[in-house]
Amino acid sequence: MHSSLRQACCAIVLAAFSTLGWAADDRPDCSRPLTLALHVHGVLYSADSDAGIDKDFADALAQRSGCTLQVSVLPRARIWQLIESGALDFSLSGITTEERDKFAAFAWYFSNKYYLLVHKSANVQKLADFENQPALKLGVIRSFRYGSSANRMVDRLVEAGRVSYASGLEPLYQVLALGRIQAMVIEPFDIGDVQTSSIKDNTRILEFNDPPVPHGLIMSKKSITPAEQQKWGAVVQSLRDDGTVLRIFQKYFPPALARDMVVF
Repeated sequence: MHSSLRQACCAIVLAAFSTLGWAADDRPDCSRPLTLALHVHGVLYSADSDAGIDKDFADALAQRSGCTLQVSVLPRARIWQLIESGALDFSLSGITTEERDKFAAFAWYFSNKYYLLVHKSANVQKLADFENQPALKLGVIRSFRYGSSANRMVDRLVEAGRVSYASGLEPLYQVLALGRIQAMVIEPFDIGDVQTSSIKDNTRILEFNDPPVPHGLIMSKKSITPAEQQKWGAVVQSLRDDGTVLRIFQKYFPPALARDMVVF
């Protein structure tokens, strides 16, 4: 980058921070490129279109912070491993657990509920019906966690040997259509795919009785210091405060649903 262009970019970033009322010491450390991984998941991110909520949020995060973010696409289970080791700085749309809190910090920017997508052939009208039929199997994405009641159900089914794992949604849709599993856990990001897929007419959606679960920027505690975690949390909060996050979600959801997910 030519020095004049670099100076101009720096001036823009400094002006943005000044507008937000941030002192120079409040800005994240951009002295090295930082790594951020996306995962393929409904409208969060599509590898086919290289687009989605998380891609838009990553772009906004880079622009607002002024830092260089080296973005990759990885399976979710691999992302958590790299975050824990410190080999990856950031990921997006993550939820916390007691175990994850040991190695990751979070900055929340949306929340959502979870749903059980059930094949109609299973004759399941409510959540308890699924658990009470030992022959029925559940499909989940490896390393995913959900709301409290959803987690309890998944854990009980794991103990009973009734859970089949996959690396992403598409393999689960396929085995659901083939009858190898009878249900899978989904989020609002996945409902559009369900409604346009061949399984639409053969499935129903049941809601778990959990409150919306906060999702956010995932920060590796091994590579991002506590002081820097606070600065990145402030960047995320600024994107919420000025309506950037809401505008991103309104690209993918009806206005009322978008607001419900980002205003909490």
